[in-house]
Amino acid sequence: MQFRGHHGCLESERRDGNWFRVDFAYDYDMRKAVRTDDLEFAIDYSEIYELIKGDMEEPAKLLEHLAGRMLGLIIDRFPKIEWAELTVTKFNPPLDGNVESTSVTVTYE
Repeated sequence: MQFRGHHGCLESERRDGNWFRVDFAYDYDMRKAVRTDDLEFAIDYSEIYELIKGDMEEPAKLLEHLAGRMLGLIIDRFPKIEWAELTVTKFNPPLDGNVESTSVTVTYE
């Protein structure tokens, strides 16, 4: 998922914004969803997308905070998730060098 966001410690980052990517992987007991082909027993990833999209609109200074905040929202909404990993990548961070991106990953077990 890619979003424009206003995250970072520098005033210019929060003012001008930047591009971010969010990768999310999760696991849960999906045997009923597999057997029934019924969304009632699955986790609706369109809802996960909407949670992440909405949270990207709230500025954060640290990628760690942003990633943890998003993962917490998802776990609260979908308590049957048993394991999850969320990575936030910031493209072209304001560093003195040629750096394509920087990423932070948080995990829930």
